[in-house]
Amino acid sequence: MASNKGRAYFALLGYHFNPDDITRLLGIEPTSVNAAGAYSGLDKPVISSWELSTETKPIKEKIVEVCKSHNLSPRLCVSLTLSIDKTESSPEVGFGARTIRFLADTGSFIDVEYKLSERI
Repeated sequence: MASNKGRAYFALLGYHFNPDDITRLLGIEPTSVNAAGAYSGLDKPVISSWELSTETKPIKEKIVEVCKSHNLSPRLCVSLTLSIDKTESSPEVGFGARTIRFLADTGSFIDVEYKLSERI
């Protein structure tokens, strides 16, 4: 059976923006980007994303500034893959005071996504 897995990351999502601009403005290398929205037409809006995993600390004031200037939606995303094995413990998701303060100061959403693992 597969075991539980999880990943947490901070993301900036928006339409018609180039993630390279956000990297330059923040001065932080993202963990991953999706620039699909930078090249989509106005008739078919596509979301771009700029993601930062938990290993790196973002700069709050700059994040607020680029969210306003690029009309972005800041989010803390938690992605869980849960084991279907009844003997595996269930993971807990919780946020400390510093994280909650950061999310409030940046106007961030919290997205928690989960799926069940497949049998091996």
